[in-house]
Amino acid sequence: MLYVLLIGLVAGAIAGLIIRGKGYGCVLNIIVGIAGAWFGNWLLHELGIFVNSGLFGNLITAVIGAVALLALLGLIRKLAN
Repeated sequence: MLYVLLIGLVAGAIAGLIIRGKGYGCVLNIIVGIAGAWFGNWLLHELGIFVNSGLFGNLITAVIGAVALLALLGLIRKLAN
């Protein structure tokens, strides 16, 4: 469980820096990172891209998913306004 939280924290922080230029805070970074890990795993699988498991592979997958998720949410927010 601690492993998932640490990966989520790091992935969420990296995604926040890539998309917004700053993080969202510890709790939201973990949530974005964990949701991003799930979304990234699904997205890469659908695209036929398989990343090795392990710390680095899980982190890369989580960051890709978190960035894609934040970009999608930002697009939805722009379309709603």
